[in-house]
Amino acid sequence: MTRQELIHQIFTKKTFLCVGLDTDIKKIPEHLLKEDDPIFAFNQAIIDATAPYCVAYKPNLAFYESMGVKGWISFEKTITYLNENYPNHFIIADAKRGDIGNTSAMYARTFFEEINLDALTVAPYMGEDSVTPFLQYPGKWVILLALTSNKGSHDFQLLSVDNGQLTVDSSHADSSQGGSQLSTVNSQLSTPQERLFEKVLRKSQEWGNADNMMYVVGATQGQMFEDIRKVVPEHFLLVPGIGAQGGSLEEVCKYGMTKDCGLIVNSSRAIIYADKTERFAEVAGEEAKKVAEQMAALLS
Repeated sequence: MTRQELIHQIFTKKTFLCVGLDTDIKKIPEHLLKEDDPIFAFNQAIIDATAPYCVAYKPNLAFYESMGVKGWISFEKTITYLNENYPNHFIIADAKRGDIGNTSAMYARTFFEEINLDALTVAPYMGEDSVTPFLQYPGKWVILLALTSNKGSHDFQLLSVDNGQLTVDSSHADSSQGGSQLSTVNSQLSTPQERLFEKVLRKSQEWGNADNMMYVVGATQGQMFEDIRKVVPEHFLLVPGIGAQGGSLEEVCKYGMTKDCGLIVNSSRAIIYADKTERFAEVAGEEAKKVAEQMAALLS
């Protein structure tokens, strides 16, 4: 899916919701366990109920790989079902891959040729040659981890970089997350120049562009979206963390939205596990509709 196609879907449907398919066999309604493929049965019902209210789906690979071959089959069936029945939805594999060049090339072949996804989350830590193999596929997207919503994001992502040296940004450090120890890494730097996540944003623009690269930025980062937009004003951001993780949709839009929207906001547990009865899909649809209505108001 191209950038213009994605923008068209967002403004036509008046939503930028992504439904995360973090499907856990231990959390789905019990009546589905009698199905031949409970995971796929759950996904199919959720997709059918939420498709009118979202523009994207994001299966998290860990939930499928945890079940071995059976889980991988469920994942492939889910992608096939989406491609055949909802071809205008953007499909993201949340796999966080990234390795030396020839290994990344194999990951890219898996997700973009064999499974036919639109996008893949990629860890940038190993640098250019671990990312560029994913950028060789026209119409496909790399979504680089930039500033995530988890507690440990402060361990590295907020470190400041100056001439290859690191120090902690004390204004965001939390001693409960190791901030006090990290502040000693390079205490002689009194004026930090650039934080590590900003370095990732800036450097990666040498590899890709706003037509084939997005960034993961957690909804819980709030006003930090303002800093991110100074570095990547046009790129789309994949934003997890609203709903169960407590991120504010209004705050994300206030600081992160662009004229093209520029956001794909993900919600997983708050939608797909909103109900565990036989009405689970209907309730999921209702929850997705509520979020989509909020998004329509924010878009306008």
